[in-house]
Amino acid sequence: MKLKLDLHDIYNRGHDIDRALRGIIDEAVAKEATVVEIIPGKGSGQLKKRVLRFLDQREIKALYHRVEKDSHNFGRLFVHFRWK
Repeated sequence: MKLKLDLHDIYNRGHDIDRALRGIIDEAVAKEATVVEIIPGKGSGQLKKRVLRFLDQREIKALYHRVEKDSHNFGRLFVHFRWK
């Protein structure tokens, strides 16, 4: 299962960004999704940096396996999960 989160609509609302990221990670854990696609967009790269900082938090990092930056599309990240 693959989930997708597009941040284009809330790019300038910090609290909403954190809430949306936490929500998609929680949903992935609940549904045991294998991949979450997060689209911060290309822009200046600040939103992507914010997403990566969020994913790097200790309690969030413990929930997923790895983060992959799309080599063909700078404005897209994949968060991979491993389930037993």
